[in-house]
Amino acid sequence: MTAHLGPVKEVASDAGKKAFSLLDEFRNFAFKGNVVDLAIGVIIGAAFGKLIDSLVKNVLMPLVSVLLPGEQGYIGWKWGIRGVEIPYGQFLGEVLNFLIVSLALFLFIVKFLGWVLRARKEEKPQLTKEQELLTEIRDLLKKEQPSPRTTV
Repeated sequence: MTAHLGPVKEVASDAGKKAFSLLDEFRNFAFKGNVVDLAIGVIIGAAFGKLIDSLVKNVLMPLVSVLLPGEQGYIGWKWGIRGVEIPYGQFLGEVLNFLIVSLALFLFIVKFLGWVLRARKEEKPQLTKEQELLTEIRDLLKKEQPSPRTTV
């Protein structure tokens, strides 16, 4: 004797369709150009952060250490409170790192890209030969049309 599995089969079929639909939606989302561009931006941003971090730790803070010497440069700058050392020099290095990254991003994003966008906006787009001819035809048709008469 065989059992009737109609409703169970339909539920399984609906679940399979939903799973494939979810997979299709994810694929469409994950491989859009914007997501890939975002991923590239994050990777470049991480590399840029490492570069700035190295600049601060290996160039700028040692120069600051020359101006305000300590035993180990800025790394050795510590406060001693009740036998506990607080390494404020390392914190100052991180603050300087943050300020330089922020300044670099501001200069690049706000100033440079703003300048590029303004330059593009000011450029007059070059018309193709076809567009020029269509513009001339439009202007001629406007001239040939009689002006609307007003009735009194």
